[in-house]
Amino acid sequence: MDIICVKCQNRVMVPPNTACCRCPFCKIIITAEKFETSPGGHSHILWKTRCPDNRCQLTTKLPPTVQKPKLSSFPAAHQPKRAVLCGVRYGTKKLKLKGTINDVNMMKSLLLETFQFPESAIRVLTEDQNNPNLVPNKGNIQNALKWLVTNSIPGDSLVFFFSGHGLRQPDFDGDEIDGFDETICPSDFMTSGMILDNEINDTIVKPLKKGVKLHAIVDACHSGTILDLENVYNKSSGKWVDNRPPSGVNKGTDGGRVICLSACADDRLASDTNALARNQVTGALTYIFVNIIKTKPHITYGGLLSEMSERIEGVNSKGCLFRKMFRNKIIQEPLLSSSEKFDVGNEVFKLSA
Repeated sequence: MDIICVKCQNRVMVPPNTACCRCPFCKIIITAEKFETSPGGHSHILWKTRCPDNRCQLTTKLPPTVQKPKLSSFPAAHQPKRAVLCGVRYGTKKLKLKGTINDVNMMKSLLLETFQFPESAIRVLTEDQNNPNLVPNKGNIQNALKWLVTNSIPGDSLVFFFSGHGLRQPDFDGDEIDGFDETICPSDFMTSGMILDNEINDTIVKPLKKGVKLHAIVDACHSGTILDLENVYNKSSGKWVDNRPPSGVNKGTDGGRVICLSACADDRLASDTNALARNQVTGALTYIFVNIIKTKPHITYGGLLSEMSERIEGVNSKGCLFRKMFRNKIIQEPLLSSSEKFDVGNEVFKLSA
């Protein structure tokens, strides 16, 4: 049987009834153990991988064969404004999020009405799509991200939005200051794996050419440096912090510009709540972001970041769901990162190159 190595992502052939093997590519040890999802239910195999020095351990399940989506599901003609909007609800009760599709609908409305993005250039990936190529599984999200940046030319404005679960895992490459890779979770992440920040950077950051601008808005836990951008803005000091990898690997663009607004820092959690919209559940970041941009179209990046933080803290101080969820310990605060430093206090937020 075939499994995917969690460290190097290569496909490894494992002989039947094998309890332990070594990845021929990165040399980590892979072990297997059986478990049941419910008493008397179907039996599954859990594959565990560990570093040669045994200092860390990750887990993944045996993934099924995933059919790659066809590029023909996206328009072939060039569009100067393009967007990929992903909202993942997840199927199981334990993982289910109630506000992600609402988040996508709000973002789509903002792009159409405020920034005049053509509807044909907005790719929406949610679990309620009839087209199987537009379900937010790992393969479809990877395909959509490639479509977003392919054949970009100067003057293009691109948007990537994700609302769903975010996780962390130990960094094996020495390119993370905190020692962890951040990830986003597709709808099938329990079987096909997560999408790492390294892959997102390789796919939509590094290829970006001069004159092309990309905005990423990520409403997920642990999403602070999900694009691995080289500069992170410290709101308290008003200065940019160097986030370049200790390994020295290049995480920059090919001359283009990338700005990311994340729901929280890498070690924090983000909320899915009805405390803001009242009659519906939304992501805190998404709801506040859309509301501010619609009511204050000329706000600066710095003003946007500050007002978002103030509104989240204002809701939290009322003792609403935020405190119940985080037990007074972890409160989210939006984070701004960028491929290049800029004056956040004077530059107006706009989705254009």
